[in-house]
Amino acid sequence: MHNADSGPLVRFSVTVPEDLLTEFENSYYPENRANRSEAVRSLMRGYISSERWRCSGGEVCATVTVVYDHHLPEVTRTLTAAQHDCGDVIICSTHVHLNHTSCLECIITKGPAEDIRSFIEALRKIRGVKSLSVNVTAEI
Repeated sequence: MHNADSGPLVRFSVTVPEDLLTEFENSYYPENRANRSEAVRSLMRGYISSERWRCSGGEVCATVTVVYDHHLPEVTRTLTAAQHDCGDVIICSTHVHLNHTSCLECIITKGPAEDIRSFIEALRKIRGVKSLSVNVTAEI
């Protein structure tokens, strides 16, 4: 078997308790994946991404969403400076005005996991950041 996107496919077997398989089939893959194999591939990719992120190894892509109070002195300037300092991993960003006091920035990054983690930690330290969420994936 061969898949053009990820190389040759390998068939392997996994033994699991019947109730675990039943719950998996009922809750995970019928809605989100075409078949059991694609569901398992998706879970494997997710696991590898989280391990790369956790262990500092490899290149990852991350979407960083920041909500902040733009009325606090220096918050906008500090956020912009942090992004300029880490420009080598930032692909693009989008700025949205949520209401009179809050703004949202969605920053798409790609690069070494350690560099992106450092960027996120710099953002967390900025006074005026109300929330920060990260969604990470590795190129697999």
